[in-house]
Amino acid sequence: MGRIQRTIFVCTRSREAGNTKACCGARGGEAVLEAFKVATAERGMKRVFRATSSGCLDQCNLGVTVVVYPDDVWYGGVTPADVPELVDRHVLGGEVVERLRIPDERMTGVPREITRLPELRPGESHHRDHDDTSA
Repeated sequence: MGRIQRTIFVCTRSREAGNTKACCGARGGEAVLEAFKVATAERGMKRVFRATSSGCLDQCNLGVTVVVYPDDVWYGGVTPADVPELVDRHVLGGEVVERLRIPDERMTGVPREITRLPELRPGESHHRDHDDTSA
């Protein structure tokens, strides 16, 4: 069996009753997640692409938030009706769906250029305690 090529994280975070802050759960996060699972299964890609729920992705006002990894593309305002397009164009076709993409400047949190981490290459480790230096 091959490895998962892309993982689709769907925010399904729900807030407690009375909390007035926006949340993806109240905006249909579970329905979006289910639509991704159905769409990938219908296309015979269940073991190639994985749709899974996530906790809060800190984009509450832009939700339902979806992130496609390893592409690091963030989508906002996603509904179940958007899922077939996202699966066909992005997940299968590798094309970003611009009308739903959250541009970096609209995202909350620390600017991307501040948090840029070194790339991890196959066979390398950035943690000294995981390197196999014994011979």
